[in-house]
Amino acid sequence: MGNLRFGIKVSQGVTIDVLKRVWQIADEAGFDHCWNMDHFASLGSEDTLDIFEAWTMLAGMASLTKRVRIGCSVTGNTYRHPGVLAKMAVTVDHLSGGRLEFGIGAGWAENEHTMLGLPFGTVADRADRLEETLQIITSLWSEPTTTFHGKHYQLEGAVAEPKPVQRPHPPIWIGGSGPKRTLRMAAQYADVWNAAGGAPAAVAESSAILDRHCADLGRDPAQIRRSVQIRFSGDADGLLRTVEDFARIGITEPLLIVNGPEHVAQAEQLAELLPRLRSIDAA
Repeated sequence: MGNLRFGIKVSQGVTIDVLKRVWQIADEAGFDHCWNMDHFASLGSEDTLDIFEAWTMLAGMASLTKRVRIGCSVTGNTYRHPGVLAKMAVTVDHLSGGRLEFGIGAGWAENEHTMLGLPFGTVADRADRLEETLQIITSLWSEPTTTFHGKHYQLEGAVAEPKPVQRPHPPIWIGGSGPKRTLRMAAQYADVWNAAGGAPAAVAESSAILDRHCADLGRDPAQIRRSVQIRFSGDADGLLRTVEDFARIGITEPLLIVNGPEHVAQAEQLAELLPRLRSIDAA
């Protein structure tokens, strides 16, 4: 799987100035990737915290950073038509000079769909829509035209130019741990599988299911890097132990979530801790 690569993520309840400063820290400190999240209302007990739109924010991240890779962990598939999302992603890939990591998941926040009048459907509906989206987007990124007749999406001779800077396309991160559908889609389409969190034992169990789906599809599981999101609350030694625990089960892409309220101070603390984190060996 190779060495560990570290990401930093700030999600909600912060100002644009805080976001810009964390991106700058990520870029200058040597983090491998920098992330936002994709929601239209804040999560948790209070849904009125400030939260900005993910893909316009990624365009800003692309313009205000130079070397760190950028991505959304993860895009909610149900919020945007796949043809529009494919075009947005290519735009960010070009703005960043080929630094986009493309994260996507089925979507789960029913309250946002209700308030915005978006179709939500069943778990199976959302899995079907995600699978159609993955087929459509990878075709738009690589083929001269795309025609697709699915249950949820239909395209006729769709042109998508330019193609991404990264060929054949930006790395695809699939987020979620649904054992039957999400992990099978990860086995088929993902360059990276991302777990939203959980104890190492639970993440290891999901990772093993991913391996079995790879075997069924004839894909080498070593081709899929493994990622987990880890909330950082200021305990440096505790974070080092947690990353070590995840490294032992094959996680190579820890995403460290700055968990406020002192977001910038915590990002600076993580930057100082990064050399020690890099000394941890991957499994």
